[in-house]
Amino acid sequence: MTGLSLFPTIVTDMAGSVANIIFAFLAMRYAFLLTKKHPENFIWGYLLYICIAISAFSISRAAGHIVKQILFLTDNHAIWSVISPYSGGFNTLLLISVSAVTLFYHKGVQAYYLIGQKADKLKSANRRLENAAREMKELNFYLEEMNLNLEEKVEERTAELSKSEKKFRHLFSASKDMVFFCDTEHNLLDINESGLEMLGYTPSYAPLLDLHVIFKNENDVDQYFTSIQKDGYVKDREIKFRKKDGSIIYVLLSATAVYDDQGTLVGCEAIAKDLTRVKNMMEQLVSSEKMASVGQMAAGVAHEINTPLGVILGYAQLMKDDFEEGSEMYQNLEVIERQTKASRKIVADLLKFSRQTDSARENLNLNEVLTDVLAVTEHSLHLDHIHTHLDLAEDLPEIIGDAERLRQVFVNLINNADHAMEEQGGGDIYLSTTFDREKQHVVALVRDTGHGISEDVKDKIFDPFFTTKPVGKGTGLGLSVSYGIIKDHGGTIEVESPVGSGSPAGKPLPGTVFCIVLPMAAEAAAVKQSVQVPDKQEPSSNA
Repeated sequence: MTGLSLFPTIVTDMAGSVANIIFAFLAMRYAFLLTKKHPENFIWGYLLYICIAISAFSISRAAGHIVKQILFLTDNHAIWSVISPYSGGFNTLLLISVSAVTLFYHKGVQAYYLIGQKADKLKSANRRLENAAREMKELNFYLEEMNLNLEEKVEERTAELSKSEKKFRHLFSASKDMVFFCDTEHNLLDINESGLEMLGYTPSYAPLLDLHVIFKNENDVDQYFTSIQKDGYVKDREIKFRKKDGSIIYVLLSATAVYDDQGTLVGCEAIAKDLTRVKNMMEQLVSSEKMASVGQMAAGVAHEINTPLGVILGYAQLMKDDFEEGSEMYQNLEVIERQTKASRKIVADLLKFSRQTDSARENLNLNEVLTDVLAVTEHSLHLDHIHTHLDLAEDLPEIIGDAERLRQVFVNLINNADHAMEEQGGGDIYLSTTFDREKQHVVALVRDTGHGISEDVKDKIFDPFFTTKPVGKGTGLGLSVSYGIIKDHGGTIEVESPVGSGSPAGKPLPGTVFCIVLPMAAEAAAVKQSVQVPDKQEPSSNA
């Protein structure tokens, strides 16, 4: 019986067996190297055991195949028949070992990861315990240190707080500006002595004060707290405050919001600086500059129209000689003459206002000036049912001035007082003089009991041509001229209406008071000398 040769199959089987052994040992060697490089890795160790089992199985199986083929090639079939059961059994045992190792691989990996996770948790717990132990150690050390130095630190902190409080209290009480604290209900929680003094209150009134009492305008309170709530502060806001006596002061207010630990607005702290004096000085400065510029203009206008008025008056008087008295033309010329003289009087007042007329200065007593003025005006005042009261200081120091021009000032003031009491059918005029020893000034007061001066008019009464009298009864130059005369004498003239509105004592009186302050003779001479040079340097209006 002939057939195909089995030689290629035998060679292939033997070569495959050898290759199986080689690759098994290579896998075992690679697993060994991995295990050696990462000895802590469970996977590589488990893989090494699998490779050892596979290598043993490969050797057993390959050796059996090779021996079988050699025995078949040498016709020793009987020997193989004896060896075959032992080889097959040995191969089966090794195969079962490989299968068992492979089957338990998955569970082994799970157990490995589970053990690893538990190990990580144990490590994390150990770290936390170590951190807690370290923190406890530090806390114990800190507590020991605190226990050792607690009394010393308490004394040190108490001293620091006391020092800080003293600084704050000194700043609060020693400040010349108003410092106050208030809550969201607008109640004043605390205010320093300067603030109470500024408002004219005593410390007993402090618990009764709130912003609605000291703010003149209710809208200012709302705007103030709106800014505090919106921006958290108020900076340099000009506000009108109401004093205890009802008078008004101007303050520059700055404030900062105060919050609690939760960030809720609980009130504000504020500082107010009194600007009343500065504001009055600025108004006086503006008024002085305005009066000076108007005076220069008035001087120029007066000089320009004075000459043609003189010509008109002269021609009118000459033409009267050409007509009979009582004729219509003669009466027309008298009207021209009368109106021209009135115009020349206005020009004269303008010149006096602008200080362009000559002035004779001499030592004089202000009491005598007032006595002369009263002697001239008293009769007409009595006809208008006006009673005069004279209260002159004894031993009043002399001043340097022009008696005639000063008489003109007091006549103007008395005439204005007469007009103020005209509608009420009479009243009283009080003339008084005093001497301010501290400032070395002579003070004269002219007070009436008339209707007074309204707030919107008070700032304009010294302006040229401003008058509240009906047309034909005033030119508006009387007080302007008086203002210029007093300034030329180095003094001041101020008005107050109603009387006593700026005084904390008593209820304000009806009427108006003019206060004229003039330097005494020695100081007046110094003032006169200091203003001579600028007057000489002024350009002439006649040029």
